Amino acid sequence: MKTLTNSNSCGFTLTEVIIAIGVLTLLLTGFISVFTPAAQGIRRSLSAEQAERLTGGLEQELVTVRSGQSPIVTSGFDKAFAWIAQATTPENALIVYQYRGSAGSLRADGTPTPTTTTGTPGVDYVVQTMVRRPNDSNLAADFAALEGAVFYVKTKQLIQSSDGLIEGTAGEIKNADETPAADSASYTEAVIAFKADFYQLPQKTTAYLTGDSFKALFNGTNAKLVFSRNLAVRR
Repeated sequence: MKTLTNSNSCGFTLTEVIIAIGVLTLLLTGFISVFTPAAQGIRRSLSAEQAERLTGGLEQELVTVRSGQSPIVTSGFDKAFAWIAQATTPENALIVYQYRGSAGSLRADGTPTPTTTTGTPGVDYVVQTMVRRPNDSNLAADFAALEGAVFYVKTKQLIQSSDGLIEGTAGEIKNADETPAADSASYTEAVIAFKADFYQLPQKTTAYLTGDSFKALFNGTNAKLVFSRNLAVRR
C-alpha cells in the first residue's frame, strides 16, 4: 500500500520567513522612531504644566494673607517681601506642593480641608497648590493628602542693570538705587522681581523638614535643581 504525498501542502519556506522578519523589523523601527519622540513630548508637556501650576501657586500664595501664619503681616506685599527675603534658611524654606482638599470644606486659614477621598477631581475633591514653611501647623495635615512631588524653593531678587536682570544676594532685597530695604515699608518700588529655584524633596514627611538631613541638603551644593522661574509680586 502506497502513501500519497501532497507536494502542494501549505507552509512557508525559510526564505519567506526571513523576508517577513525583515519587513516586520523595518515596520517596528519606523514605529519606534515616531512614537518615542511623541511620548517624550507628552512627558515634557506634563512637566511643563505641573511647573506652571506650582509657579502660579507660589506667586499667588506669596501675596495671600492667612490667619495663623508667622510672621504676622498686614498685607500680601508684606508677606511676599518677608518670605522672599527669609527663604535662605531651612527653617524658612518655601515648601511647594499639591494636596487633595475637600471641595466643600475650608479651614480657618481659608484653604480646603485635606482629604484622602477618591473619586472625581473637581467634584469629590480639589487639587490645591500650596506653599507653606516648615513651622506651619497645617503642613502635617496637608502632607497626609499629598498629590505628587514636594519641592523646596530658594529665592533671589532680580535687579535691573544695564545688562538686564541680574541676580541679587540671597536674603537681601534692594531698592532701585541699590540701598538695602529692611522691610516692605522701606522698599520704594512697586514690584519685587525674583528668581525661584525649585528642588525636589527626597522625603515627603514633616519630620524630614525639621531634621538635620534637610538642613544639610538645603545648605549644601549637591541638591539637583529641577527648574527655575523668574517671577514677580506687586503691591
